[in-house]
Amino acid sequence: MMWYTYQMDALVRRLVEKDVASLQAAQGLESALVNQKGFVSYYFLDGNPDWLKRLGEYRQAFKERLKEVNVLARTEQDRQTIGQIQSEYTQYIRDKDRVIALYQAGERQVGTKLHEEVRGHFFRILELCQTNKDVHKERIRLARDRSHGQARRLRIIAAMALWTAILLGALLAFVLVNQILNPLRRLARDSSDLADTAASGNEVKAISNQVHSLREDVGQTKTELERSQEHLLQSERLALVGKLAAEVAHSIRNPLTSVKMRLFSLERTLDTTGTQKEDLGVISEEIRHIDNIVQNFLDFSRPPKLKMQKVSPSDVVDMTLQLVKHRLQSYDAEVKLDRQQRLPQILADPEQLKEVLVNLLINACEAMGRGGKIVISEQDGVAERLGHVAIIRVSDNGPGVPEAIQDRLFEPFFSVKEEGTGLGLSIALRIVEEHGGWFNLKSQEGKGSTFKITLPYKE
Repeated sequence: MMWYTYQMDALVRRLVEKDVASLQAAQGLESALVNQKGFVSYYFLDGNPDWLKRLGEYRQAFKERLKEVNVLARTEQDRQTIGQIQSEYTQYIRDKDRVIALYQAGERQVGTKLHEEVRGHFFRILELCQTNKDVHKERIRLARDRSHGQARRLRIIAAMALWTAILLGALLAFVLVNQILNPLRRLARDSSDLADTAASGNEVKAISNQVHSLREDVGQTKTELERSQEHLLQSERLALVGKLAAEVAHSIRNPLTSVKMRLFSLERTLDTTGTQKEDLGVISEEIRHIDNIVQNFLDFSRPPKLKMQKVSPSDVVDMTLQLVKHRLQSYDAEVKLDRQQRLPQILADPEQLKEVLVNLLINACEAMGRGGKIVISEQDGVAERLGHVAIIRVSDNGPGVPEAIQDRLFEPFFSVKEEGTGLGLSIALRIVEEHGGWFNLKSQEGKGSTFKITLPYKE
């Protein structure tokens, strides 16, 4: 269609610039010839020389028009016609001037006879001018016919393009409805939680929301699956280790009890010196240390059943601080309690939670050394998937935990202390998880550590 518009534009431009201009020049040439008629007769009647002067002006106009027509000639036929006009006109002028000369010499009869012959030349020139004008009219007619033909072809092409577009649009609409919209509507109707959105007719938005929700569910499911797999592996490993720990603890604890009783008997019956008493004290302390290790193994292998009751986590914090007061003083540790208000009561085992907090406080003291600072903060908040929760944070200004071992810190038997069993934090993690909560560590090497306990408010 664009190509046809260029063709039509070129046709019209050619028609206006050349054919119409040639036609106008041919009409002007004919008019200039017609205007020369009658002046010699008028001069013959009254002898006024002004008629001859005006005749000269029209002759000059005819010559100029003749030059213009010659310039606009496009074909050899046009040039031949113009050549004939020019030749006939030259002869016509020559004979006309002889007629005027005869009239001026007084030979009117001879001049009148010659004048009648000159009229024959005039009509032949007029006929040639008419022929030239008819040629240009025919060209304009042919150009107009071509323009109409191209316009008709353009309309046919446009109609075919229109019907093709309508057919393709109908086909696209059919495919869109049957292959896209109908499945979307069915999928939206099948989604019960999207019934309102589907009823409004916006199936695309409904499916978009559903896909977004599915992506979130897949992400959560993947996270929970990875956590479950890790927990399962951990449980299998802990079950095996717990069974071995229980057997070893029982095997060690029986002879250890006999050693403790014999040592107590020796202290009462022997008269020992100062050095001997000191040695017996060291032995007794080491036996107590071994007994603590054995007890940790037993606690790990056979965790006690939680005795749930209503208790405020703030009360557990207060009891823990009272219990380890002398231990904190021995490390010269400064303890700050950040509490806006006492936390509401939750269902929990206060003794088990107290064991978790005692473990965290003692670990903080051992990590900081003497003169450290511990901050215990309490907060009431909301957590995703847990709802209303109580949050307890235990922070210290110790050396912190390297990032490379933070994930392993809660594994059983992994410890950064030379004499540690590696069971304290794993037992604490198990206690918190049995309460349905979360136990997290946030630490940066050289900037201290923060353990976060999150406990839900269960009905």
